[in-house]
Amino acid sequence: MSKKRINVTDTILRDAHQSLLATRMRTEDMLPICPKLDQVGYWSLEVWGGATFDACVRFLKEDPWERLRQLRAALPNTRLQMLLRGQNLLGYRHYSDDVVRAFVAKAAVNGIDVFRIFDAMNDVRNLRTAIAAVKAAGKHAQGTICYTTSPVHTVELFVEQAKALEAMGVDSLAIKDMAGLLTPFATGELVAALKAATSLPVFIHSHDTAGLAAMCQLKAIECGADNIDTAIGSMAWGTSHPGTESMVAALKGTPYDTGLDLELIQEISMYFMEVRKKYHQFESPFTGVDTRVQINQVPGGMMSNLANQLKEQGALNRINEVFDEIPQVRADLGYPPLVTPTSQIVGTQAVFNVLAGERYKTITNEVKLYLQGRYGQAPGTINPEVQVRAIGDEEVIDVRPADLLKPEMERLRSEIGNLAKSEEDVLTYAMFPDIGRKFLEERAAGTLQPEVLLPIPTGDERPAKAEGVATEFMIDVHGESYRIDITGVGVKGDGTRHFYLSIDGMPEEVALTELNQFVGGAGKARERASKPGHVTTSMPGNIVDVLVAEGDKVKAGQAVLVSEAMKMESEIQSAIDGTVKAVHVAKGDRVNPGEILIEIEA
Repeated sequence: MSKKRINVTDTILRDAHQSLLATRMRTEDMLPICPKLDQVGYWSLEVWGGATFDACVRFLKEDPWERLRQLRAALPNTRLQMLLRGQNLLGYRHYSDDVVRAFVAKAAVNGIDVFRIFDAMNDVRNLRTAIAAVKAAGKHAQGTICYTTSPVHTVELFVEQAKALEAMGVDSLAIKDMAGLLTPFATGELVAALKAATSLPVFIHSHDTAGLAAMCQLKAIECGADNIDTAIGSMAWGTSHPGTESMVAALKGTPYDTGLDLELIQEISMYFMEVRKKYHQFESPFTGVDTRVQINQVPGGMMSNLANQLKEQGALNRINEVFDEIPQVRADLGYPPLVTPTSQIVGTQAVFNVLAGERYKTITNEVKLYLQGRYGQAPGTINPEVQVRAIGDEEVIDVRPADLLKPEMERLRSEIGNLAKSEEDVLTYAMFPDIGRKFLEERAAGTLQPEVLLPIPTGDERPAKAEGVATEFMIDVHGESYRIDITGVGVKGDGTRHFYLSIDGMPEEVALTELNQFVGGAGKARERASKPGHVTTSMPGNIVDVLVAEGDKVKAGQAVLVSEAMKMESEIQSAIDGTVKAVHVAKGDRVNPGEILIEIEA
């Protein structure tokens, strides 16, 4: 057996916390350990891309570009790697070629050395511009195969994709097993086929959801793989990746020895063991082995975020129904691999189907775009009934979607104006126009506020108290601690319940609206829908756009609002022909199921 050192990419600063903690780790918890991470000798550290950009802007109120610059300075001896969604970059739609080129160029300048580039549909046409941009920047372009199983996905299909990527000039190949679907012998067969058909190094990225990833990596190594992705042990396994320490120990003293310092890695692992506790409120409930992934194919990051989103909507108890619905939606859409953005597209549609109690009662705008071919070519046959219900007789395109897009950078610069202090700011706005603008506005006003982290449980929390007896909480906000005592006095009236809060000894009375009414954006309680002309929503979310005004004539089925839930947009339609009598919402309002949003008079 010839000696072949196996290289290691550690995902601790990106995919590990995306998979286990809903992508919530803050830069302040990364930087202190960077000097030791830089000593390990990893082939690379994955630090950026995926959902981290979105989470930084949406939840953490951090500039993702500044995070990258800080990590570049703190890790001078290690390649920094990012996950790039091809023509989708880090957003949820296709961007014009000039945006892709600008984004790649700025990512390279700010510190990225290795670009792992994938397309959710495995449509290589959507990778061409990004690969060329990475090569133009003098960086490492890694072409990626999104591994999945379906009636249409075969080893032969994956090999053809690999050959096409090699012809585009990629420097290496990655097998991206985002859901943990690989089995050991299937891994060996695929790796051997790729090594025989191409001259490229092969990287293995597999989530351990089904408990098989370490075995798959070992089999891959035996069949010629060159690099494995792991995660520091305190943030490994489950929906994350095989533990770095475990794989280093398993290969030590063999022809595949990684050469990494096990004691140093263990020391780093202890650091992240403490960091993980800080984010306990975002912990994925799916931390153990779950072989259901072999059926529902839900990726680790998607599983963590889906659980968190359902929890926010009070529907976590229905997650198993969603898991059952996801394979059915996937089949209707022609078996796309479940990876961002298709995982979000399929997952959100499955949630809508379950919570609405009717399949495709509400169809997200992203599903409509998918069914028009605007994300690329579906691997299999699309359900024609679903397609007609979603887009009617609209044209389905068969060209590379970005070929239909005009250059966007000049328009984006003009739209964001003086809020953008750099080209990086323009690109932040490009990725997420609404939350990007809000982030830049709050930064300019000095009002950026990250979401509050709950205190770390001590194991001796007091049990819930009877009504009328104060319950005490200690809340830390930006380093300051506050003692909150809450007393419910049991007085109900006009749909409200009164509570008395004592904050550091200062009493405050608060009236909270009962669950049968909801407070709107302007603070006015909205009534419950009871007539066919009352427009409402089946999902909690935010209003993205109001499409009608009082006095407008509308037809049944006409879109009157656009709402956003779980990062996906959907149109809310009128159920009747009539005239708009009243509009009770505005752009940016938070809305809930059952509220009257618009009144239409027949």
